[in-house]
Amino acid sequence: MRPSETAAPLPPEPHDMRKVLGHFCTGIAVITGHDGQRPLGFTCQSVTSVSLEPPYVSFCPALASTSWPLIRATGRMCINILADDQEAVCAQFARAGIDKFAAVGWSPATNGAPRLHGALATIEADLEFEHGAGDHTIVIAHVTNLRAETGRPLLFYRGGYGGFAALEAESSATG
Repeated sequence: MRPSETAAPLPPEPHDMRKVLGHFCTGIAVITGHDGQRPLGFTCQSVTSVSLEPPYVSFCPALASTSWPLIRATGRMCINILADDQEAVCAQFARAGIDKFAAVGWSPATNGAPRLHGALATIEADLEFEHGAGDHTIVIAHVTNLRAETGRPLLFYRGGYGGFAALEAESSATG
């Protein structure tokens, strides 16, 4: 069979995508907003810088998210980059049907969205663009304010959470 006659490869299965892309270490963020009545938020691992001029960041909420449509309606958000000691906060904001802000300290950022206490960094932003992408939405947000603290990030790698020390120990053990 000549190369031009070969069959197109089958697309990867979701579990294969998760397994392979899990080898890409990411930080964890909680995207928050406030609708004037209550704080809103969800956990998100797909946050990235898009542009310095103008200052844009991107994140990708799932289409199934019940929090994102409510935050979207406000047009503004705070991206809270979690510190390595905030795994419980990450888990709490990943659950549906609970008071995600129960026992979580926060104060209003300058745009009114919740700034989580103990976050490693916060990025205040306004919704600029959205684009559908399979089972997620790609959000581009215009950064209006930001700040960072000292500390280490909460990381997600191969289906688990940790920090730099945990990843270094795993590499030494398997290396």
